[in-house]
Amino acid sequence: MKLALMSFILVITTASLATAGNVYGSITEGGKGVAQGVKLEVTCGANKYNGETDANGTFKLFVKDQGKCALKISYQGQSPLFEINSFEGAVQYDLVLEKQGTQYTLKRK
Repeated sequence: MKLALMSFILVITTASLATAGNVYGSITEGGKGVAQGVKLEVTCGANKYNGETDANGTFKLFVKDQGKCALKISYQGQSPLFEINSFEGAVQYDLVLEKQGTQYTLKRK
């Protein structure tokens, strides 16, 4: 009985990991990577995945959900948003921060 239960748990865990993927990329402003520690949040429905940039302005998040999601960063008191798609495999988003007036926006490189 224990073996059957453990096998079931292993199958469920493996199946959930098989539908997940990495979201990775970079965030630049003025041609340079943003500073280390810029907070990121990917929201897919009710689920949220958090991370931050490294010293080169790059990031990598493990997102369990697939489909349309929103990537939000916290930068200089603002929270620009960018719509992304999460897939079973890895997907790369190299983003550029642009200031329009007093507001920052995120665009794909």
